[in-house]
Amino acid sequence: MPNTPSTSLGSLLKTVGPLDERSSLPLYQQLQRALRRAIENRLLAPEDALPAERILAAEFNVSRITVRKALDGLVADGLLVRKQGSGNFVSARVHKNFSMLTSFSEDMRARGRSARSAWLKRAAGTVTPEEALALRLSPGTPVYRFNRIRYADDAPMALEYATVVASALHSLDAVDGSLYEALEHARQRPVRALQRLRAVLLTADQAKLLKARPGDAGLLVERLGSLRDGRAIEFSQSYYRGDVYDFVAELSATT
Repeated sequence: MPNTPSTSLGSLLKTVGPLDERSSLPLYQQLQRALRRAIENRLLAPEDALPAERILAAEFNVSRITVRKALDGLVADGLLVRKQGSGNFVSARVHKNFSMLTSFSEDMRARGRSARSAWLKRAAGTVTPEEALALRLSPGTPVYRFNRIRYADDAPMALEYATVVASALHSLDAVDGSLYEALEHARQRPVRALQRLRAVLLTADQAKLLKARPGDAGLLVERLGSLRDGRAIEFSQSYYRGDVYDFVAELSATT
Protein backbone atom coordinates (compact mmCIF):
# COMPACT_ATOMS: atom_id res chain seq x y z
CA MET A 1 0.00 0.00 0.00
CA PRO A 2 1.28 3.50 -0.77
CA ASN A 3 2.58 5.47 2.19
CA THR A 4 0.73 8.57 3.35
CA PRO A 5 2.69 11.81 3.61
CA SER A 6 4.16 12.42 7.04
CA THR A 7 3.64 15.67 8.93
CA SER A 8 7.39 16.36 8.66
CA LEU A 9 7.50 15.97 4.89
CA GLY A 10 7.17 19.68 4.22
CA SER A 11 10.14 20.46 6.46
CA LEU A 12 12.14 17.68 4.82
CA LEU A 13 11.47 19.20 1.41
CA LYS A 14 12.50 22.61 2.68
CA THR A 15 15.89 21.24 3.68
CA VAL A 16 16.59 20.72 -0.01
CA GLY A 17 16.65 24.49 -0.44
CA PRO A 18 14.24 27.44 -0.44
CA LEU A 19 12.81 28.88 -3.63
CA ASP A 20 14.33 32.17 -4.71
CA GLU A 21 12.09 34.67 -6.48
CA ARG A 22 15.16 36.64 -7.56
CA SER A 23 16.67 33.66 -9.39
CA SER A 24 16.66 33.54 -13.18
CA LEU A 25 15.30 30.01 -12.87
CA PRO A 26 11.47 29.97 -12.84
CA LEU A 27 9.88 29.01 -9.54
CA TYR A 28 8.27 25.87 -10.96
CA GLN A 29 11.69 24.62 -12.11
CA GLN A 30 13.18 25.36 -8.69
CA LEU A 31 10.41 23.37 -7.03
CA GLN A 32 10.80 20.58 -9.58
CA ARG A 33 14.51 20.37 -8.80
CA ALA A 34 13.82 20.35 -5.06
CA LEU A 35 11.38 17.46 -5.39
CA ARG A 36 13.73 15.62 -7.74
CA ARG A 37 16.56 15.91 -5.18
CA ALA A 38 14.21 14.70 -2.45
CA ILE A 39 13.52 11.57 -4.52
CA GLU A 40 17.20 11.07 -5.38
CA ASN A 41 18.21 11.43 -1.72
CA ARG A 42 15.44 9.08 -0.57
CA LEU A 43 13.65 11.77 1.43
CA LEU A 44 10.77 10.58 -0.71
CA ALA A 45 10.81 6.82 -1.24
CA PRO A 46 9.05 4.73 -3.92
CA GLU A 47 5.25 4.70 -3.41
CA ASP A 48 5.39 7.63 -0.97
CA ALA A 49 2.48 10.01 -1.41
CA LEU A 50 3.23 13.69 -1.89
CA PRO A 51 1.28 16.27 0.08
CA ALA A 52 -1.70 17.79 -1.70
CA GLU A 53 -0.92 20.53 -4.19
CA ARG A 54 -2.44 23.16 -1.90
CA ILE A 55 -0.11 22.06 0.93
CA LEU A 56 2.95 22.20 -1.33
CA ALA A 57 1.85 25.62 -2.53
CA ALA A 58 1.61 26.82 1.07
CA GLU A 59 4.92 25.18 2.08
CA PHE A 60 6.84 26.86 -0.74
CA ASN A 61 4.78 30.06 -0.88
CA VAL A 62 3.88 29.67 -4.56
CA SER A 63 0.68 29.33 -6.53
CA ARG A 64 -1.02 25.99 -7.17
CA ILE A 65 -0.43 26.60 -10.88
CA THR A 66 3.31 26.67 -10.17
CA VAL A 67 3.05 23.46 -8.16
CA ARG A 68 1.05 21.72 -10.88
CA LYS A 69 3.57 22.72 -13.54
CA ALA A 70 6.43 21.37 -11.43
CA LEU A 71 4.63 18.08 -10.79
CA ASP A 72 3.65 17.72 -14.45
CA GLY A 73 7.33 17.64 -15.40
CA LEU A 74 8.10 14.94 -12.84
CA VAL A 75 5.13 12.88 -14.02
CA ALA A 76 6.36 13.22 -17.61
CA ASP A 77 9.82 12.03 -16.51
CA GLY A 78 8.29 9.00 -14.80
CA LEU A 79 9.40 9.99 -11.30
CA LEU A 80 5.83 10.56 -10.12
CA VAL A 81 2.56 8.76 -10.80
CA ARG A 82 -0.69 10.73 -10.71
CA LYS A 83 -3.69 8.72 -9.48
CA GLN A 84 -7.10 10.22 -10.06
CA GLY A 85 -8.74 11.06 -6.76
CA SER A 86 -5.71 9.97 -4.71
CA GLY A 87 -2.94 12.41 -5.56
CA ASN A 88 0.69 12.14 -6.66
CA PHE A 89 2.98 9.27 -5.66
CA VAL A 90 6.66 8.52 -6.14
CA SER A 91 6.80 5.90 -8.86
CA ALA A 92 7.81 2.39 -7.84
CA ARG A 93 8.49 1.55 -11.48
CA VAL A 94 11.72 2.52 -13.19
CA HIS A 95 11.27 4.83 -16.15
CA LYS A 96 14.18 4.98 -18.58
CA ASN A 97 14.39 7.94 -20.95
CA PHE A 98 15.12 6.17 -24.22
CA SER A 99 16.55 9.35 -25.76
CA MET A 100 19.25 9.79 -23.06
CA LEU A 101 22.56 7.92 -23.22
CA THR A 102 22.95 6.98 -19.56
CA SER A 103 24.07 3.90 -17.70
CA PHE A 104 21.93 1.69 -15.50
CA SER A 105 23.76 2.98 -12.41
CA GLU A 106 23.09 6.60 -13.39
CA ASP A 107 19.41 5.85 -14.01
CA MET A 108 19.07 4.28 -10.56
CA ARG A 109 20.84 7.13 -8.77
CA ALA A 110 18.59 9.64 -10.52
CA ARG A 111 15.62 7.87 -8.96
CA GLY A 112 17.04 7.51 -5.49
CA ARG A 113 17.71 3.81 -5.94
CA SER A 114 20.92 1.91 -5.24
CA ALA A 115 22.38 0.02 -8.19
CA ARG A 116 24.35 -3.17 -7.78
CA SER A 117 25.28 -6.21 -9.83
CA ALA A 118 25.63 -9.96 -9.50
CA TRP A 119 28.20 -11.28 -11.94
CA LEU A 120 27.27 -14.13 -14.25
CA LYS A 121 30.43 -13.98 -16.34
CA ARG A 122 33.44 -11.72 -16.81
CA ALA A 123 35.83 -12.94 -19.47
CA ALA A 124 38.25 -11.97 -22.21
CA GLY A 125 37.91 -13.40 -25.70
CA THR A 126 37.68 -12.54 -29.36
CA VAL A 127 34.68 -11.27 -31.28
CA THR A 128 31.97 -13.61 -32.44
CA PRO A 129 30.67 -13.12 -36.00
CA GLU A 130 27.62 -11.25 -34.61
CA GLU A 131 29.80 -8.95 -32.50
CA ALA A 132 32.24 -8.35 -35.36
CA LEU A 133 29.36 -7.31 -37.60
CA ALA A 134 27.81 -5.02 -34.98
CA LEU A 135 31.07 -3.42 -33.86
CA ARG A 136 32.64 -3.38 -37.35
CA LEU A 137 35.68 -5.28 -36.12
CA SER A 138 38.02 -7.71 -37.85
CA PRO A 139 37.84 -11.41 -36.91
CA GLY A 140 40.05 -12.18 -33.94
CA THR A 141 39.82 -8.72 -32.36
CA PRO A 142 40.13 -8.98 -28.54
CA VAL A 143 37.05 -8.04 -26.51
CA TYR A 144 35.85 -8.17 -22.91
CA ARG A 145 32.46 -9.62 -21.99
CA PHE A 146 30.53 -8.53 -18.92
CA ASN A 147 27.40 -10.55 -18.13
CA ARG A 148 25.48 -9.71 -14.96
CA ILE A 149 22.18 -9.26 -13.18
CA ARG A 150 21.43 -5.60 -12.50
CA TYR A 151 19.59 -4.73 -9.29
CA ALA A 152 17.79 -1.63 -8.08
CA ASP A 153 18.11 -1.86 -4.30
CA ASP A 154 17.36 -5.57 -3.78
CA ALA A 155 15.07 -6.06 -6.80
CA PRO A 156 16.48 -7.70 -9.95
CA MET A 157 15.70 -5.44 -12.91
CA ALA A 158 17.67 -6.65 -15.89
CA LEU A 159 20.08 -9.17 -17.37
CA GLU A 160 22.91 -7.34 -19.10
CA TYR A 161 25.24 -8.92 -21.66
CA ALA A 162 27.83 -6.36 -22.73
CA THR A 163 30.77 -6.74 -25.09
CA VAL A 164 33.43 -4.03 -25.09
CA VAL A 165 36.44 -3.64 -27.37
CA ALA A 166 39.36 -4.69 -25.16
CA SER A 167 41.52 -1.71 -26.13
CA ALA A 168 38.94 0.61 -24.52
CA LEU A 169 39.71 -0.58 -20.98
CA HIS A 170 42.93 -0.96 -19.00
CA SER A 171 42.03 -4.49 -17.96
CA LEU A 172 39.17 -6.92 -17.51
CA ASP A 173 38.99 -5.95 -13.83
CA ALA A 174 38.48 -2.26 -14.63
CA VAL A 175 34.71 -2.75 -14.41
CA ASP A 176 33.49 -3.10 -10.86
CA GLY A 177 30.13 -1.32 -10.67
CA SER A 178 29.27 0.90 -13.62
CA LEU A 179 30.61 -0.03 -17.06
CA TYR A 180 30.20 3.54 -18.28
CA GLU A 181 32.11 4.94 -15.31
CA ALA A 182 34.99 2.58 -16.13
CA LEU A 183 34.89 3.65 -19.79
CA GLU A 184 34.75 7.30 -18.75
CA HIS A 185 37.79 6.81 -16.52
CA ALA A 186 39.60 5.39 -19.56
CA ARG A 187 38.31 8.30 -21.68
CA GLN A 188 36.44 5.84 -23.87
CA ARG A 189 32.84 6.50 -22.84
CA PRO A 190 30.35 6.37 -25.75
CA VAL A 191 28.83 9.71 -26.71
CA ARG A 192 26.21 8.36 -29.09
CA ALA A 193 24.37 5.07 -29.47
CA LEU A 194 21.95 3.22 -31.67
CA GLN A 195 19.32 1.46 -29.57
CA ARG A 196 16.67 -1.05 -30.56
CA LEU A 197 13.81 -2.05 -28.28
CA ARG A 198 11.52 -5.02 -28.73
CA ALA A 199 9.12 -7.04 -26.64
CA VAL A 200 10.11 -10.58 -25.64
CA LEU A 201 8.87 -13.37 -23.40
CA LEU A 202 11.28 -14.35 -20.66
CA THR A 203 12.71 -17.86 -20.92
CA ALA A 204 12.75 -20.17 -17.93
CA ASP A 205 16.43 -19.38 -17.23
CA GLN A 206 15.93 -15.63 -17.59
CA ALA A 207 12.84 -15.69 -15.39
CA LYS A 208 14.68 -17.58 -12.65
CA LEU A 209 17.48 -15.00 -12.57
CA LEU A 210 15.03 -12.09 -12.55
CA LYS A 211 12.66 -13.69 -10.01
CA ALA A 212 9.86 -13.66 -12.56
CA ARG A 213 7.79 -16.38 -14.19
CA PRO A 214 8.64 -18.12 -17.47
CA GLY A 215 6.72 -16.44 -20.26
CA ASP A 216 6.42 -13.11 -18.43
CA ALA A 217 6.71 -10.02 -20.61
CA GLY A 218 10.20 -8.60 -20.99
CA LEU A 219 11.93 -5.86 -22.95
CA LEU A 220 15.08 -6.50 -24.95
CA VAL A 221 17.26 -3.45 -25.55
CA GLU A 222 20.20 -3.72 -27.94
CA ARG A 223 22.69 -0.87 -27.76
CA LEU A 224 25.62 -0.06 -30.02
CA GLY A 225 27.68 2.67 -28.37
CA SER A 226 30.18 4.75 -30.33
CA LEU A 227 32.89 7.30 -29.62
CA ARG A 228 32.94 10.83 -30.99
CA ASP A 229 35.03 9.74 -33.96
CA GLY A 230 32.40 7.14 -34.90
CA ARG A 231 34.23 4.04 -33.69
CA ALA A 232 31.88 1.49 -32.11
CA ILE A 233 33.10 0.56 -28.64
CA GLU A 234 30.25 -1.30 -26.91
CA PHE A 235 27.60 -3.78 -27.96
CA SER A 236 25.09 -4.85 -25.34
CA GLN A 237 21.88 -6.81 -25.06
CA SER A 238 19.83 -6.21 -21.93
CA TYR A 239 16.67 -8.05 -20.91
CA TYR A 240 14.43 -5.99 -18.61
CA ARG A 241 11.48 -7.13 -16.54
CA GLY A 242 8.42 -5.72 -18.24
CA ASP A 243 6.47 -5.41 -15.00
CA VAL A 244 8.86 -2.95 -13.35
CA TYR A 245 10.56 -1.11 -16.20
CA ASP A 246 9.16 1.45 -18.63
CA PHE A 247 10.94 3.16 -21.51
CA VAL A 248 9.87 6.67 -22.42
CA ALA A 249 10.95 9.12 -25.11
CA GLU A 250 10.05 12.74 -25.66
CA LEU A 251 9.06 13.44 -29.26
CA SER A 252 8.50 16.68 -31.08
CA ALA A 253 7.03 17.52 -34.48
CA THR A 254 9.31 19.09 -37.06
CA THR A 255 8.39 22.52 -38.38
